[in-house]
Amino acid sequence: MKITSRLSVSLVLAVGFSVINSTQVASVAAEFSIMQEPTGDIAIYIDDQLFTRYVTSDTVTNKCYFWPIIGPGGIKMTRAYPMQDIEGEKQDHPHHRSVCFGLHSADGFNTWHEVLTFTKNGKVDPHKAAHLGQQVHTKVSKAEASGNSATLVVESENVAPKGESYMRQTRTMDFHVADNGSRVMDIEIVLQGIQDTITIHDMKDSGLTVRVAHSMCVDAGQGGCIINSNGDTDGDAWGKRVSWVDFNGLVEGKTMGVAMLNHPDSFRYPTPWHVRSYGLFTANPFALKEVAGEKDSGDVDLGKGQSITLRHRIIFHEGDEKTAKIAEAWQAYAH
Repeated sequence: MKITSRLSVSLVLAVGFSVINSTQVASVAAEFSIMQEPTGDIAIYIDDQLFTRYVTSDTVTNKCYFWPIIGPGGIKMTRAYPMQDIEGEKQDHPHHRSVCFGLHSADGFNTWHEVLTFTKNGKVDPHKAAHLGQQVHTKVSKAEASGNSATLVVESENVAPKGESYMRQTRTMDFHVADNGSRVMDIEIVLQGIQDTITIHDMKDSGLTVRVAHSMCVDAGQGGCIINSNGDTDGDAWGKRVSWVDFNGLVEGKTMGVAMLNHPDSFRYPTPWHVRSYGLFTANPFALKEVAGEKDSGDVDLGKGQSITLRHRIIFHEGDEKTAKIAEAWQAYAH
């Protein structure tokens, strides 16, 4: 990979960015590069075109997120709201920011919702907002691009309203382009307690989340479909503990899809899925009662230094789940 002006020598030294010449790779489908922008956000490029941006600088929200997500053919795969107003796009649940991670209640603090969630007619509900926590980005440990792949490792801390940190997150994110042109994002999230004991509660709204492009969702009435690895579709897919879920439908007049795969080594595999016809899908291993409908609570206690690891692959693809061979893709990912 040629070294572009995106990566200055000072940036490489400051945060450990690495650029490796792709002539060492026999054959690649695409060329990745990474840029840390003046805002601190991390932009990831494929063949000099933006693929996605890891946003750490948004002071309106309480979480880091990926947006935009540019899929095969330059098509935008996730909802733009609330980052951008798009005519005709459904504007609900402002905390559903493209691709993100949040917990409704960890040690009693909420990083799933945000201030915009509890704002009506310009006024914030102080009671609900009082329990909001914050994901504070603290470090870029690694940012490396080499031929047909890139890796980004970041750290953050969950911080209570009074400023005390109660959980550390380490996110390792690997990117590549598959042989069929699908754009792939592997996300490993390690949650580690940094207090004596914290509890992640069994609640519906927690986990790794994608909010798909509005036209793709079932409720848009344009042929959108939800299907999981058991063959359950649309509303029947909600709450099931399965290996993968795929959302597919029309985006910019073309059938596109987003699949999320759960790795067998992930905490509580197979995860329950909080997946909705309006365009949300979330891998939530904590909601054994609220989502999966099981008898026992899914509450998780983390002592100081104790951790759990969540592992998922997100595939942004052309066609439906059969065209994109999502079942086969899960087999390759899992084994």
